[in-house]
Amino acid sequence: MARVVVEVMPKTEILDPQGQAIVGALGRLGFPGVSDVRQGKRFELDVDDSVDDAELEKIAEALLANTVIEDWKVVRVS
Repeated sequence: MARVVVEVMPKTEILDPQGQAIVGALGRLGFPGVSDVRQGKRFELDVDDSVDDAELEKIAEALLANTVIEDWKVVRVS
């Protein structure tokens, strides 16, 4: 068994209204100095040894990320 993390973030050219709302809220709550926030998603998968990197890429592209507006990265953590 291995733990795999798939990180999904909006592409840099895509507006991130949720991130912008967080920046605004931080300022209103008295946390100055944060100029940008990008909000993404993190998926943790426990996979057996038969799942290779190519299959993980297929999973990320087919189900976890909208590849039109999001970038993704697979990281094996154990």
